[in-house]
Amino acid sequence: MTIRVVIFLEFVQVQYWRLYLLAVVLGIGGSFQYGLQISFLTAPAKHIQNFVNETWLGRYGVAVGDSTNTLIWSFIVSVCSLGGWLGAIHSGSLPVKYGRKKALLINNVVAMVAALLMVLSPTAWSFEMILLGRFLYGYNIGLGLSVHLMYLGESSPKKLRGFLTLTSSIFIGLGKLMGQVVGIRELMGTEDMWPYLLALGGLPALVQFLSLLCFPEAPRYLYIDKGDKETCKKVLQWLWQEEDLKMELDDMEKERESVQGQAAKTVLDVLRSRAVRWQMLALSLPCAGVQFCGINALYFYAFDIFRESGVEEEQMHYLSLGIGSTELITVIICAFIIDRAGRKRLMGFGYLIMGVVMSLLIFMLSIKDMYTWVPYFNIALIFSVICVYGVGPCGVSMCLPADLFLQAWRPSAYVVSGTINWISLFIIGMTFPYLVDSLGQYCFLIFVTYCVFSAAFLLFFIPETKGKTMVEITEDFNKLNYKNRAKDSDKDDLALATKL
Repeated sequence: MTIRVVIFLEFVQVQYWRLYLLAVVLGIGGSFQYGLQISFLTAPAKHIQNFVNETWLGRYGVAVGDSTNTLIWSFIVSVCSLGGWLGAIHSGSLPVKYGRKKALLINNVVAMVAALLMVLSPTAWSFEMILLGRFLYGYNIGLGLSVHLMYLGESSPKKLRGFLTLTSSIFIGLGKLMGQVVGIRELMGTEDMWPYLLALGGLPALVQFLSLLCFPEAPRYLYIDKGDKETCKKVLQWLWQEEDLKMELDDMEKERESVQGQAAKTVLDVLRSRAVRWQMLALSLPCAGVQFCGINALYFYAFDIFRESGVEEEQMHYLSLGIGSTELITVIICAFIIDRAGRKRLMGFGYLIMGVVMSLLIFMLSIKDMYTWVPYFNIALIFSVICVYGVGPCGVSMCLPADLFLQAWRPSAYVVSGTINWISLFIIGMTFPYLVDSLGQYCFLIFVTYCVFSAAFLLFFIPETKGKTMVEITEDFNKLNYKNRAKDSDKDDLALATKL
């Protein structure tokens, strides 16, 4: 028992307890908020729709039409994605102008305003306040997710970078689970409590706002962007509890020299420059894959399969807690193995296994009426895909912008990754109902194709990043970016990407 405790303490390295605490504080914000907002609307959906109908009746003297009610509800659900997109766009400018810490403090105020709108909407008899609140929550998530990963990635030693940045996925899973728990009928999923349920998103924002006041700015931002080496060193000593920081400071000095005199790159620079072309490919496929790997389709079909297995409708919500718990547990497992197994293997083999299991699920759904045991086997397949998703693609994709891009490129890389994620989510939300109506279970073939293609690309073309400095990772990608060109060409890009 003592040996196990010692091994665990050596793995988590308790000297970094302040850094772990920073990870918790950052996770409480945008990441936890994301999970909450995904699951919050499930339980009070009927109550919100009734409120919309009552408000319409009070204003115009007639009940709202079915098509109008559906349209308003669709906007309430989807407007969060639009806010998230806007927040992701601003994640490339606000953290550069004001710093990572101050950008998050401003962002928390946005979420608290959104919570206030939710509480006051029944009093004001205004469903428009719910729409605006959802938009502001989305903005808070879009900006908070990117800055969380940026802040933590720039504060972590390379040996813990994967573990710590994965806390974003852990808190997303925790937020989903907590949203499902508090939304049950026995707690806050009632007609009287739904405004307070929607307003709960302001609580993590308030906690993060107060907690962040006790933490310093990201050290890499202080040194590389602001040129303040002494403050950077003090911050690292405070966060890491280490005196010998020569290797880390030397690495920052090399990165700072490589971008000396150059402003932070814009999104157009990231999209057009040959210096980061393969980094963009390595970022884009997994970020889109979080939505296009079929996990949302799986959640949709899960409830139908549960019904076929004889689960009563009133018990369905509790099974969804099991799905949320499974995703959370597997993401936590991913956090402990990512720096040993490596990003490439977890993502590549994760997508491959998901594709294989979903192919089997398509077949089993086709014969579900032939044998009584098939629905139970399909439940096992659903939980298997969720486990693989949590251990691989879900968690690892969050680490990529911090791993793949140097300081000057990183803010815009987060804008690109956030944009891809939110647009993909919007596309899936708009098209998936039509895919299900026209293709049924065969809609999974689209997701299987994407998973297999992504797996092949990641396993055969993308270099591993675990245990490497930012400069070493850039050198590996330069072998792909400039494979057929002489190194003295395209000097502007090379000066940024390879100068040491």
